[in-house]
Amino acid sequence: SHSPLSIILVYLVKKLSCLNQERNKPRSSENKEATGFGPIFEEEPLDTVYAEDSPENKISMNCRARANPPAIIKWWLNNWEIKLMEQPDEHFSLVGGNLVITNPDKGKHAGKYVCVAKNVYGTVISKEATVKFGYLNQFPTDEREPVHVKEGQGAVLLCSPPSRYPSEVLFRWIYNDFPNFIIPDQRRFVSQTTGNMYIAKVEPSDVGNYSCFVSSPTIGKSVFSMPIPLLPQIEKEVKRYPADIRVKFPKTYALVHQNITLECFALGNPLPHIRWRKLDADLPPNYEVSMNGALLHLINVQYEDEGSYECETLNVKGMDWYRQWLYVEGAPEWAEHINDTEKDVGSELTLRCVAVGKPLPWIRWLKDGYSYGKGELKFSSLTFEDSGMYQCVAENEWGTIYASAELRVVSCAPTFIYNPVKKVLLGAENGRVVIECKPRAAPKPKFIWKRGSELLTNSSRMLIWDDGSLEILNVSKSDEGSYTCYAENDRGKSNSTGTLTITEATKITVAPSDTEAVVGDTTILQCSASFDPSLDITFIWTVDSYVINFYTDFEHYELLMGHENRGDLLIKNIQVRHAGHYSCTAQTIVDNATAEADVSVKGLPGPPGGVRVEEIGDTSVKLRWSLGSDHGSSLIQHVVQTRDFYALDPEDWKTASTSPVFLDGSTESATVINLYPWMQYEFRVHAINEFGAGENSRPSIKIKTWDARPTVAPSEVIGQVGISGELIVTWTPVKPQFFFGKKFGYIVAFKQHEDYEWKWATVEDPETRRYVYKESMTPDTEIQVKVSTYNNKGEGPSSLISAHLLTHVISLSAPTEAPLDVYALLSGIVGNKMNLNPHVSSFGVQIRYWRKYDDNEAAASRVIVHRTVNQTRLENMRPDSHYLIEVRAFNGAGLGPPSEHCEMFTRRPPPSRLLRVYKYVSFNRKWLYLYWDHIYNYWNESYVEGYKILFRKEGERYGKLYTTGRHYIDFPMPETGDYVIEVRARCEGGDGPISQIRVQGEYCLLLIIHHFPTLIMLMIMKFSIISSMCSLQELKYLSHIHRCSSTDVTGIPADLSYCFVLCLGKASLGPESLSVAAVLLLALGWMNLGL
Repeated sequence: SHSPLSIILVYLVKKLSCLNQERNKPRSSENKEATGFGPIFEEEPLDTVYAEDSPENKISMNCRARANPPAIIKWWLNNWEIKLMEQPDEHFSLVGGNLVITNPDKGKHAGKYVCVAKNVYGTVISKEATVKFGYLNQFPTDEREPVHVKEGQGAVLLCSPPSRYPSEVLFRWIYNDFPNFIIPDQRRFVSQTTGNMYIAKVEPSDVGNYSCFVSSPTIGKSVFSMPIPLLPQIEKEVKRYPADIRVKFPKTYALVHQNITLECFALGNPLPHIRWRKLDADLPPNYEVSMNGALLHLINVQYEDEGSYECETLNVKGMDWYRQWLYVEGAPEWAEHINDTEKDVGSELTLRCVAVGKPLPWIRWLKDGYSYGKGELKFSSLTFEDSGMYQCVAENEWGTIYASAELRVVSCAPTFIYNPVKKVLLGAENGRVVIECKPRAAPKPKFIWKRGSELLTNSSRMLIWDDGSLEILNVSKSDEGSYTCYAENDRGKSNSTGTLTITEATKITVAPSDTEAVVGDTTILQCSASFDPSLDITFIWTVDSYVINFYTDFEHYELLMGHENRGDLLIKNIQVRHAGHYSCTAQTIVDNATAEADVSVKGLPGPPGGVRVEEIGDTSVKLRWSLGSDHGSSLIQHVVQTRDFYALDPEDWKTASTSPVFLDGSTESATVINLYPWMQYEFRVHAINEFGAGENSRPSIKIKTWDARPTVAPSEVIGQVGISGELIVTWTPVKPQFFFGKKFGYIVAFKQHEDYEWKWATVEDPETRRYVYKESMTPDTEIQVKVSTYNNKGEGPSSLISAHLLTHVISLSAPTEAPLDVYALLSGIVGNKMNLNPHVSSFGVQIRYWRKYDDNEAAASRVIVHRTVNQTRLENMRPDSHYLIEVRAFNGAGLGPPSEHCEMFTRRPPPSRLLRVYKYVSFNRKWLYLYWDHIYNYWNESYVEGYKILFRKEGERYGKLYTTGRHYIDFPMPETGDYVIEVRARCEGGDGPISQIRVQGEYCLLLIIHHFPTLIMLMIMKFSIISSMCSLQELKYLSHIHRCSSTDVTGIPADLSYCFVLCLGKASLGPESLSVAAVLLLALGWMNLGL
C-alpha cells in the first residue's frame, strides 16, 4: 500500500521522463533524455620538434576534452595503444590528459601520436601529431679553397651547409671576425635557399675571410664554416660585364593565405637593376620587393596569384631573364560540416560534409574512433544503436582536418513545456490564421484539435497540418474562442490551449498612383490605410523588392507621417536609378496590406551594351552594340569613340568617323573609318536624347587593325658633307602611329644634280634620324637628297626634294662643347643656356631624361629643341621619382658632348579620390552655398594645399575660376540658364580629379506674374474649403519641402503653385501672405488632382 503523496510523486516522475535523466546514462536510452554529452576536444596535440641535445629531458603532448560524464583519455603511438596501466613504461606518464615523455629516445619515441577521448556517449580521436628529433651538424673542419676573382667580376662563395632537421634555417655570412656579419645590399646577396653569398661586382675592399653562419630557430642552435679567403685581383682598367642571373627561384608550391618569397640575383658590372613581372597579368596587389629588387614577397597568397613569374636583370652591357611557375594550393577547409543532431527513433537522416582545398580533399568517416565509410552517411530508419560520436575527416597532401558531432536517437512522450501553444492568438477578419502545435515528442505523435469541447476536422476552411499546426481560412468573429491541441504517441500524451481573438483587417484606403518624373524633380507617392485601433501600424516602402532604408537613403527618400494612418513617400532630386516598381505595405502585428505603383524617370540615356568588333580592316572596323535604355525619352543619336595605343590619358577618347556619318537612335551597328593601320584600338558608344549625352558603354576588347603600306614621309630632310668629306643626311623621324606595319624603316636616296641614277641605302631602325655615306664627297658639289619609308607591306612615299632643291654642301663637324647651366624646375620645366663654339653650326639640342634607379639609360625619353629655344617642358614623367637629365647640342654631323647630369625629383601625385560635393540654395533663392568634405592625402600622395572651383555655363569650356583653402564657398544664384560647378583639390603635385555638380537657374517669378489674375481667382474660390481641411502647420510644411527650379515648372496649375509660394517668400512678404500662399498651394494641387 502507498500513501497518496507517493502516488503523486511517481506520476510526476513518469510524466517528466523526457526532461530529467541520470547524468551517467547515454542518450540512446529509451524513454529517457540524457543531460550529459559526448567528448569535445578543447586542446589537441601539436607537431613537436625535440632537439637531440636539448637540456630539457622531456616532451609534453597536450590533450584536453570537455565531456559529461568526464572522458577517459588514452594515447596511441604509430597505431598502437600506449597501455600505461597494463604495461607501465618509465618513459611515459599521464598528467591530466597530457602525455609526458621523459628522457625521449629517437628510436622509440619518434612517430605519430593520437589522443583518444571516450565516455558513455561515444569516442573521438584527435588529429595526428608527429614527434621528430631536430639536429644541426657541424661544418667540416677542412680548410676552404681561396677564391680568386678579377676586380669588377662577380663572385659566388659556396656555403655547403651541413645536414640538419628541420631544413628551415637562417643563413648569414661572417666577414673576418665574429660577430661582424655582412649586411646584404645591391652588390651583395645571401640566398636563404642555398646559403651561398653572391657578390655582383667585386671591389678591392672585399679582400678578407668569409664564413657561412647557419642558425636553426627551431632548436636554437648555430654553427659556422671554416673561413673562405676572397682575393680580388686589381685591374688597370676594370671591364664591364653584362647581367648574369645566378640566383634562380625554383618551381614553387605555395599554400593559399600564406606568405612566399621568390629570390633572384645577378652578377654584373655596372650593378644590374632587377625587375619583376607576372606573365599575362599584373603582379598581385599585395606584393612587396626588398633587397634592392632581389626578393619578391607575395603576402597572403591567393589562388589567382598562380602563374609564371619572371625576373629580369639589366645593365648597360646587357640583359638576362629567368622565369618559373608558382603553383598555389590549399590545405582542406570546411565549407559544410556536421553538428550535434537529435533525431527521433525510426526517422531518416543524412550526414554530409563538404571541404574545399587544392587538390580537392577526400572525405571519410569515423564512428566512436573506428572507420565508418566514405562520402555521405545515410540512415533510412534510425535505431538507438546509431547513437554515438561521429567524425568527418577531410584530407589531402597538405593536411587533415576533423569535424566531430554527436548523434542522439531519442524517444519520449509529448510535452508542451518547451513550446506551448500561444496563450493569446490574433487574426485579421477575412484573413488566414495558423495556430502552431509543436510539442516535443518521439516518435512523432498524432494530433487532435478542439475549439472548446467541439472536435475540429479538416474542411474547406480548416486544415490540420502534418506537423500539428491548425490553419483557418476566412476567419470571422464567430471563430473566436479557445483552441486546444492534443498530442499522443506510444509513450504518452499531452495538450496545450490558446485563445483566438479576431481584429479588424488592415486595408489600403489611398493607394500610390503611377508617376512620371524628370531627373531632378521631387515627387510624392501617397499611401493611407485603415486598421484596427487596438494595434500599431507601420509603413514599409520597397522599390523593385529592395526595402528602402530611410536612415541610409535620406538624400533621396523621406517618409512623410502626416497622420497616424498615412505613410507617404517623398522622393527628392529623383534620378534615373530611382525608376521602378514601388510598393507600400501597411503592416500590423496581425496582418498587412500592400498597394503598388510604377515610377518612370526621364533623363539621360543609359549605356549601350555589348560593344564588339566583328570585321577588321586596315583603316576600318565593323562595330556592333545593343541599344541601352532610353529612360523615357527617345534616342536621337549614337556616337562612337575610339582610343588608340598612344593615348596618354585613360580618358583620352576621340569621336570616331563612321559610315554612315549620322547614327540615329535605332542604329545598332556602324563602320568606323579613317583609322590608322597596324594600330591597337578600343571602342565605346554612347547615346543622346533630348536631355543630352548619356553614359558611355564599357570599352570593347582591344583589337589591332591590319597592316598597310606607309603613307607618311619623313620631314625636314637635309643633306650635308662632314669634316672628312662624308655625306650626312638627317631627317625628322616618322611618328610610331604612322608605321602602319612591322619592319618599318627608311630608304635614303641621293645623287649629284647632273646624275640620272640615285644611290640608295636602307635604315632599319625607325627611330634613327641620320644616315652617313662614308665615301668622300666633293666639297661644294650640288646634290639632291630624299628619304622614303617602308614596312613589310611595301614602300611608302618619298620626302619632297623641294622642287629639285640644290643643297650647297659645306664642311661640317659635330658640336664640341656641352650646353651650360642646365637646371630643372619642379613643375617639370627644364631650362638650359647653351654656350657653343661660334665656329660650330648647330641645329638644336637633344634632351634625354630617365629615372636614375628604375629606367635603362638606353631607353631614356628624348626631346628635340630648336637652337633658338633655351627651355622646354618634359612630358610623361612618373610622379615621386628621381630623374637624371642630359642635354647635348647636335647638327648634321652628329651629337656633341653631354652636359653634366641634372638631377631632379618629381612630386608625389595628387589624391585620386573624388570630392563629395553638396549644395544648398537659400530659401529666397538669392544665394547658392557649396560645401564639400575635406580630402586628406596618403603617405604616397601630395599634400592638399587648397581647392579650385570653376563656375561655368553648361556646354562651355571656360568660366570663372576661384581658389580657396576652406571647404565651402557661396555664389549669387544665377537668374537663368544651366551651370556646372567643378571642384578639385589643389596640390603641390598637380590637381586632383574633378567633381561636378549642376545648378539650374529660376524664372518662375515671371510665370507667376503672367498668371497672377488666375491665381487670385482660385485663391478666393478655394480658400474656405482648404482652410477647413488642413492645418496651417501642415501648409507651412508642404510649402517648405518644395523647391522652385526651371525643371520644376513643368505644368499648370499644380507645379506653378509651388513656385508661387517660394517666390512670395522671395519677395519678403509677411507671414499672413505666406499662409495665404500655402493655402493656394493646396488649392491648386487638389484642383489638378480633381481634373
